[in-house]
Formats: sequence, structure tokens, C-alpha cells
Amino acid sequence: MTVWLVVSILLVVLSPLAWLRPSRTQSGRMALRMEARRIGLAMQLAPQEWPHWLLPEPPNPCAQYHRPRRGSQPACWTYWQKTPGVWVNQWQEVCDDRRLLDYFEKLPGNVFKIEADKQMIALYWGEKGEATVLQDIDATLKALA
Repeated sequence: MTVWLVVSILLVVLSPLAWLRPSRTQSGRMALRMEARRIGLAMQLAPQEWPHWLLPEPPNPCAQYHRPRRGSQPACWTYWQKTPGVWVNQWQEVCDDRRLLDYFEKLPGNVFKIEADKQMIALYWGEKGEATVLQDIDATLKALA
């Protein structure tokens, strides 16, 4: 009886330590973020106001992978992936720029948004997939920067 009492007390004392251990999903995301850092991609969690027509609604905050832009007057644009492979602007007009679409086709289906402003190009991603997806994301951001 004493043994069971001691074991029960130990379990009660040590059980909160199990809560501190990251889940498989969290471990996978941490591994992707470390790999992104290793290949030179900058990443941050950025709050977003998603359009009401983007379903299912992406997470908020969302993982933003970005690179600085080059050039003196780079073009500014924003596209959302409404369904896998269908990229639309803020008025839900389908992207018809063949140059951009060639790069967008290489991106995974869980990329929610890609935007380019004067300072940086940013991609908002659901962080699901293998580390090889990071190579496609990196190549796309480098090419469009």
C-alpha cells in the first residue's frame, strides 16, 4: 500500500512536466523554422486581417517568411490563394501575370498570401509540409525580390 501511495504522489508531482513538452505539431513547426533560418529565410509571426471571402480563415497571427526587396522602384502587389493554385487580388480578380504565376505554381497549397511592397516580399504560410517545401519558398522569394 505504501508503494502505491508513493507512486501516486510522484505521478501527481511529475505530471505537469508532461504539459511542458511540445506536441508533434509544435516540434514540426520548430524544425521548419530552424531549417528556414539555416537557409537564410527570415520568419516572424505577424498578425493579419484576412479578407472575409478567404475560407477557411487562416490563423492569426500567421507565419510570415520574408526577404528584402532589391531595386529602386520595385512593383507592389498582393495576392491571396483562394483555393490551391488559384491566386486572386483584393477584388477577387484572378492573377493573369504569367511571370508571377510561374513562381506561384511552385508554392504549396497552404500558402495563404504573398505580397510585395517597396521594402520586402512576404509570404504567409500554414507551415505544413516537409523541409523541401522551404526550398521552393526560398527560391520564389529570391526570384521575386
